[in-house]
Amino acid sequence: MMTEKNPKVMYLALALLLLASSAAQARNRMVCSEPDPASMCTPEITCGSLTAPCTIDITRAGESANVRPGIPNARNNQPFCIKKGTTVVWMSSRRNTGFMVSFGNESPFEPDGPITGGANRQVTVKAATPGCFRYDAGAFFSGATFGMSGGTNPELIILP
Repeated sequence: MMTEKNPKVMYLALALLLLASSAAQARNRMVCSEPDPASMCTPEITCGSLTAPCTIDITRAGESANVRPGIPNARNNQPFCIKKGTTVVWMSSRRNTGFMVSFGNESPFEPDGPITGGANRQVTVKAATPGCFRYDAGAFFSGATFGMSGGTNPELIILP
C-alpha cells in the first residue's frame, strides 16, 4: 500500500540519480572534445619541460593498462600536458611488463609511429606537434598467451 511519502521519496531518489548520472558524464567527458583543451593545462598537470624529460609509466592492472605521467600526485589515465620540444620517456616500472602506445595516423612525437617498449626497454621520443591527442595504450605480461593485453584510451595535450 502506497503512502503519501512514497512518491516524494521516489521523486527525490530519481532527482539524486539524475544528478549522479550528470556528474558521471561530466567526469567521463573527453578533454579533446572541449573547445580549447590547452586552457586546462596548468603547471600541476604539465609533465617535464624543455630542460627536464617527461617520464610516462605504463603498467598493467587487471584487464587494462594504467598510464601515469611523472607529475606529483598524478592519477592513472588522467589527461596531462607536455610542451612541444620536451623529451618524453615511455617506460614500465613493473618487471616483465611490455607496452605499446599508438596515436594512429597522427602521432605528435618524433620519431613517428607506434611506441613499443617494456620494463627493460624505455623508449625516448620528442613532443613535436601541438594539439590534443587521444591514444591507445596497452600493457602485457611477458610470456602471457591468453588475455595478453589490457588497454586504455587516455588523452594528452601537446602545448605550442
